[in-house]
Amino acid sequence: MNKAKGSMPQRRTRREQNPDIVNGVYWSEALNKVFVDNFRRDPTLIWQYFGSAKGFFRQYPGVKWHPDEHGVIAFDCRNRKWYIQAATSPKDVVILVDVSGSMKGLRLTIARQTVASILDTLGDDDFFNIIAYNQEIRYVESCLNGTLVQADSTNKDHFKEHLDKLFAKGIGLLGNALSEAFTILNEINQTGRGSSCSQAIMLITDGATEMYDDVFAKYNWPERKVRIFPYLIGRESAFADNLKWMACANKGYFSQISTLADVQENVMRYLHVMSRPKVIDHEHDTVWTEAYVDSALAQAHKQLGETKGPNPITTVAMPVFSTKNETKNQGILLGVVGTDIPIQELMKTIPKHKLGIHGYAFAITNNGYILTHPDLRPLYQEGQKRKKPSYSSVDLSEVEWEDTEDVLRTAMVNRRTGTFSMEVKRTVDKGKRVLTMHNDYYYTDIKGTPFSVGVVLSRGHGKYFFKGNVSLEAGLHDLEQPDVALADEWTYCNTDEHHDHRHLTQVQAIKLYMTSRRPHLKCDRELIQQVLFDAVVTAPLEAYWTGLALNKSENSDKGVEIAFLGTRTGLSRTNLFVVPEQLTNQDFLTAEDREGVFNADHFPLWYKRAAEQVPGTFVYSIPFSSGGENKSVVLASTAIQLLDDRKSPIVAAVGIQMKLEFFQRKFWTASRQCNALDGKCTISCDNEDIKCYLIDNNGFILVSEDTSQTNLFFGAVEGAVMNKLLLMGSFKKINLYDYQALCKEFAGSSDSARTLLDPFTTVKWLLTELVIFLLEFNLYSWWNWDSTVKAQRAQRTMMVPCDTEYPAFVSERTIKETTGNIDCNGCIRTFVIQQIPSSNLFMVVVENKCDCGSAPPVTMQPIEIIYNESLKCDRLKFQKDRRRPKSCHPFHPEENAMECGSANSLSFPVVAILFPVLSFLVSR
Repeated sequence: MNKAKGSMPQRRTRREQNPDIVNGVYWSEALNKVFVDNFRRDPTLIWQYFGSAKGFFRQYPGVKWHPDEHGVIAFDCRNRKWYIQAATSPKDVVILVDVSGSMKGLRLTIARQTVASILDTLGDDDFFNIIAYNQEIRYVESCLNGTLVQADSTNKDHFKEHLDKLFAKGIGLLGNALSEAFTILNEINQTGRGSSCSQAIMLITDGATEMYDDVFAKYNWPERKVRIFPYLIGRESAFADNLKWMACANKGYFSQISTLADVQENVMRYLHVMSRPKVIDHEHDTVWTEAYVDSALAQAHKQLGETKGPNPITTVAMPVFSTKNETKNQGILLGVVGTDIPIQELMKTIPKHKLGIHGYAFAITNNGYILTHPDLRPLYQEGQKRKKPSYSSVDLSEVEWEDTEDVLRTAMVNRRTGTFSMEVKRTVDKGKRVLTMHNDYYYTDIKGTPFSVGVVLSRGHGKYFFKGNVSLEAGLHDLEQPDVALADEWTYCNTDEHHDHRHLTQVQAIKLYMTSRRPHLKCDRELIQQVLFDAVVTAPLEAYWTGLALNKSENSDKGVEIAFLGTRTGLSRTNLFVVPEQLTNQDFLTAEDREGVFNADHFPLWYKRAAEQVPGTFVYSIPFSSGGENKSVVLASTAIQLLDDRKSPIVAAVGIQMKLEFFQRKFWTASRQCNALDGKCTISCDNEDIKCYLIDNNGFILVSEDTSQTNLFFGAVEGAVMNKLLLMGSFKKINLYDYQALCKEFAGSSDSARTLLDPFTTVKWLLTELVIFLLEFNLYSWWNWDSTVKAQRAQRTMMVPCDTEYPAFVSERTIKETTGNIDCNGCIRTFVIQQIPSSNLFMVVVENKCDCGSAPPVTMQPIEIIYNESLKCDRLKFQKDRRRPKSCHPFHPEENAMECGSANSLSFPVVAILFPVLSFLVSR
């Protein structure tokens, strides 16, 4: 990477010797100085670039671009959304494809590729349809007759799949097709269901025997509001004059495409024509793209040392054009200038500590698509670099799906300011668990952008924020201890605005700020004061944990590996009881385990789950990994709540990581002990007549005699028992929906009085022993410390997008113990379940004498939602509310139409940075 100058990849084709390109490369070199000066003024400008209308691309900082295996750098900036969106206005497009008999073979192949390339130039603010014609008119998607659909990635991909169904036969009657296209565009314009801006007809054919001036006179003259772009397929030029005349008579552009290699460049020419009105108007419209991951720039990002995979970005861009008076009516577009803003950087501006444990911020575009949201999943799998299809057009209604009436979405798309409340279900732990809560939404528009932002507070969290005071000296001393860390993605101090601050850690910046040695640092004083308070209050833990580590009797076999604490200010303390190389789960509390650490989106999973339990009780779980393998550890955590009468804010959570084998061994030891005077047990888990399970409140097995069942869902192992528990209300099933899923695409009860001995006696005996197990294990001792400050005491073939429905399960808190009987083909099977006090765990004892294998399992397997053809069509036709961009430049009276082809409440100052670039370019 070179920060002293920019770099300039270009498509390596025969065009690279084009004198216009060579000349443009030379004069644009002066941009390097502008880019450097911009970076010096604002170090947050990671990427700046200029995309030329001729196809070359200049970028700062300079990076080395690598050709593919064919020696070609295929990157074309003009095919990027930021370029197209900045260069043109929103448009309605009807694509007419000639499928007459003369189009057989290579011509039809070229035609298909041309259509696909045109689709690639359309964005979320555009609308389109495709009509194939011979002696008949046939819509490529039959259910969309007479209308247009939004050009989002899902719809474009849907139409591309239909292109292979085009077959050439018969004769071509172009007049009928043109009439149909004009009729659609006219109706769309009158009803306002399209872009309500530019309109165009793309004609892909191997010839036209006449000019069809009668059609144009009827529908398009004299205003000529619909532009015609004919693409002549093949090397024959017999009909070129007719097609060119159509283009010139309707403010369009004619192109001839002879080979597949010619497609891209010829398709791009229409963009320059569509940009003329904007250029003549001299409108430097600023555009903001939706969130996207640019894989073509991924190699460049690697050179910045970014190794975590691609991060979504938004691009701010504006057109660059010639202002020479002698060429004004030609509307010469020089290119587009832009800069990238990582979405992650936008999230850093959100004061996470004020949103509470479950609170979050999100933003959407004018089309209702998510710009950023904690539940947006742009990648196939966390950590992988493979993008999901349609990831950039995930609608807010597909994430906040409980808002069935789209109240929230409609308000935000229309840039209103207001509030909204609803009960939601949030999945955590790789979607295996669910939290039910009531959320309050606060939303407004972001000035100077097409975005709206929302902030969510979960009731019970975020309303109250405890404040404490400590001396600066004590706070800084405890903050600098080696066991202390701050949330990596939280902004305590903004170290990005000045070059002198970029090398500082957050702790270093806090120290300089609080001691007034760096007055230009911008920091959150309130957050810093509270993090210093938390550092002092939690300082005794270091000595306490160290004492436990030295006391070998407390952890003689090193079953407990880590003790950890996190506070409401993003401060964490960690103590290792084994060397790092011996940790069973080495990802825990690292950036590899995003759900387990504080980040810009959320509090750690162990913190959130503990906060939903009664303070002082423990949440046990075995972590789920992205790949599904067993991590072989058990996590236990509990929330710490201030004893502050009715408000009682949760200020921290504390926990341990222990070996799974250690936890299970302790359980089995306890289950084999009895308190009887003779030491003999009436029954124990060793008895072959019963099976013992230890499950959590979501039904996942922590302990079973069959170790292969560990961390499986209980219903998959004991389907009959789980079904009975659901019927009895001990557990409830919650149906969830995933509208960002990927699917593989392949080319009984009884009232018998019979009981299991005395079930209540048995369970109570087992529970007594488990309480002894917990006390013997001395779990409380790992965090049972007192601290008083101001009288407060702190206690997943081919993957395709699909929609799925899947269940989650949660225990009923009010039911502490239950017994039940199951009729298994005449054999009565008894089970007992009881909650273990002060935990989220349940002991389940099941009689083993009956064979209930015929009972179906209860699984959490997602089921794909299959839409019938009628519903599929309705979904394609249905248009949700969207807000059109304010800027529209469909045509201009001074436009030179003879250049028509030949026969061969937040604002971002980054917008202002683009103007120095323009000051250089506009003189061209």
